[in-house]
Amino acid sequence: MRVLVIEDERGLAEAIVDGLAEEGFVADVVYEGVEGLWRAVHEPYDVIVLDLMLPGMSGYEVLKRLRAADVWTPVIVLTAKDGEYDEADALDLGADDYLSKPFSYVVLVARLRALLRRGAPARPAVLSAGDLALDPAGHRCHRAGREITLTAREFTLLEFLLRHPDEVISKTDILEHVWEEDFDGDTNIVEVYVGYLRRKIDAPFGRRTIETVRGAGYRLSGTGR
Repeated sequence: MRVLVIEDERGLAEAIVDGLAEEGFVADVVYEGVEGLWRAVHEPYDVIVLDLMLPGMSGYEVLKRLRAADVWTPVIVLTAKDGEYDEADALDLGADDYLSKPFSYVVLVARLRALLRRGAPARPAVLSAGDLALDPAGHRCHRAGREITLTAREFTLLEFLLRHPDEVISKTDILEHVWEEDFDGDTNIVEVYVGYLRRKIDAPFGRRTIETVRGAGYRLSGTGR
């Protein structure tokens, strides 16, 4: 399996590459964003390890341009920041997973293997349900020709639901994919944000796109009705 490591801390990057080689991965390393983007777009990789704070071009911009180019290679983001908004921004732009530095190398390898098992299915540039449309790369949402302004968390939640149309998604699954992995607050926060979404994407249009499945979670109608 080929891995592209885009990381400007040379000691860390080389340690990751050496460790991955011992695990049977073929890993290439790039130390700045512009070359990293070029390699990610033009060469075949199974997974990408991407630092956010890069010279030349930030990891955020690399990720944004990568997804805008319809390259959906799984990406795990590495960041020295530990704020939930930084993680949310990365997920909004199309990251598949993230780790905050310092991180456990064992966990990194496990996360990489999980992403490889999951693969990189082709993803549409715009997600839709009826006349509801969400553009992850452009970070825009429309319904019936009207633009809808969403917060970062609302956007991530709606994107997650749109990627699983007509499926019942539990609060636990939503927390794991939309909030930080170690979130230990009140699970009712999911209900609160679903309410926010309904007031923006459903109520003004007389729709009921997001259904509550009592005792199980939520289901977004693939038809948008």
